[in-house]
Amino acid sequence: MQKLGKKPNSKNLDLNNCALSAADVTELASLLPFLPELEEINLSWNGCVGGTLKALTVHLHHVNLLKVLRLNSCRLTAEDVTSLGEAFEIVPQLEELDLSWNSSIGGKLSLLTKKLPKGCKIKLLKITDCNLTAKDGESLAEILNVIPKLEVLDLSINKHIGCSMKVIAQDLKNVPGLKELNLHMCGLKQDSLQGLDTALQHLAELRKLDISCNKEIGGGFKGSTAHLASLKNLEVLDLHQCCVTEEDMTVLSQVIPLLSSLQELNLSSNKNVGVSSDPLLGRLRFLPKLKSVAISNCCLHEESFSSLAEAALHLPELEILDLSWNKCVGGNLKLLWGALKLATEIQVLRLSSCNLVAEDLALLTLLTQDGHLARLRKLDLSYNNNISDEGWVIFCQGLAVFKELSELDVSLRPSSCRDCGTWFSELLAALTKLPALAELGMQRWVLSETQRKRLESFNRDNKRNIHFDC
Repeated sequence: MQKLGKKPNSKNLDLNNCALSAADVTELASLLPFLPELEEINLSWNGCVGGTLKALTVHLHHVNLLKVLRLNSCRLTAEDVTSLGEAFEIVPQLEELDLSWNSSIGGKLSLLTKKLPKGCKIKLLKITDCNLTAKDGESLAEILNVIPKLEVLDLSINKHIGCSMKVIAQDLKNVPGLKELNLHMCGLKQDSLQGLDTALQHLAELRKLDISCNKEIGGGFKGSTAHLASLKNLEVLDLHQCCVTEEDMTVLSQVIPLLSSLQELNLSSNKNVGVSSDPLLGRLRFLPKLKSVAISNCCLHEESFSSLAEAALHLPELEILDLSWNKCVGGNLKLLWGALKLATEIQVLRLSSCNLVAEDLALLTLLTQDGHLARLRKLDLSYNNNISDEGWVIFCQGLAVFKELSELDVSLRPSSCRDCGTWFSELLAALTKLPALAELGMQRWVLSETQRKRLESFNRDNKRNIHFDC
C-alpha cells in the first residue's frame, strides 16, 4: 500500500486507479491471508486486472467478511467472470458488487449469474455500460429470484437490454425492497414501459427511478403509468430525453403531482413539456418537497414559464433550478422574482443559453442586494451573447454579495468571441471578495495582453487557487 502511495487500512483495500500490473494483482492475492477483517476491495480503473482475477479469487476464502467488491473498468474477460462466479460461495457476506464499464462481460453474464447462491445478501448490483445483450437480460431476470435483499440495480447504458426488459420486469416482484432502479439509455421501447409499470406495484420502497435517454418510449406513457402514482416513497424521477408526446404530457400531468415524496424531477430535453397545453408545470405546486427541478431544453414559452414561476412560489425547499436552453426566459426572468425571493435554500441556478438581457442580470443583482440567493453556490450564465457590456458591469458590481459562490460560468457560445469590456476590472475587484469561488468559466471572451497578465497574477497576488477556464 505504501508503495502505491495509499494508507493501509485493515478493513478497506482501495487500489482504485493505481496502474496495477498483473504482478501486483498476484502480490495482492498473497496478502489476503493476513487481512481477515477486510470488508471492502476496490480495484477499479486498473486495466491489467483483466485476465488475472483468478489469482485473487482463489484466496477470497481468507476474507469471508468481504462486503464490497468494486471492479469497474478492469477489462474483465470471460475467464474472470467465471472465476468471480465460482468465488461467490466463499464470500457469503457480499453486499455490493460493481462490474461497470467492462464491455467484455456482454454475452457472458450467465457465467456469473448461474453461480449466485440462493438467498445471496447482495444489496447493490451495478453493471453499467457492459455491452449486455438480450440474453444477459434473461440471466439477470433469473438471479432476481436469489437476491431478495437487492436495493440498488443499475443497468444503465446497455442499449440492447431493452429487448428483454419485459422478462426482467416480471421478476422484479422478487426484490420488493428495491430502492433504486437505473435504466438510463437501455433501449427501452413502449412495451418495455408497460411491463415496467406492472412491476412497480411490487416496489413500494422505490426511491429512485431513472428511465432517461430512452427515446423510443415516447408515446407509451398512456396506459403505462397506473402504478407509478402509487410510489409514495419515490424521491427521484428522471425522464430527460424520452421524447414524451403531448398525449404523454396529459398523463404525466395527472400522475407526477401525486408523487408526494418527490424531491428531484428531471424533464429536460423533452420539447413537449413546454409546448403542451397540459398544466404539469403549474401542478408542481403540489410537490412541496421538491429540491431539484430540471427543465432544460424543453421549448418553454411565456405561458408555460409563467406557470412554472407561479408553482415555484410553493416550493420552499428548492435547491437546484435548471432552465437552460429555453429562450423565453430572456427578458422574462422577472416572472421568477417572487419565487427566487422565497427560495432561501437555492444553491444551483442554471440559465445557460436563455437569451438573457441586461435587465435579467440587474434583477439577479437586486435580489442579492436584498439578501436573497445568499446560499447560491453555482451560477451558469453561459451562452447568453445578448447581454450588453453595461449589463455585465452592473452584474459584476453586485457579484461580491454571493459569498458562497464556488462556480460561475459566463462563457460565450462556441461560434462567437468578444472583447472583454470595462466589466473585467469590476470582475477582478469582486473576485477578491468571493472566498469560496474556485471555478470561473470565461471561454471565448478575448482578453487583452494586460487583462490576461492581471488574470494570471490574480491567484498569486491574492493567495487564491481559482481555475480560470478561458
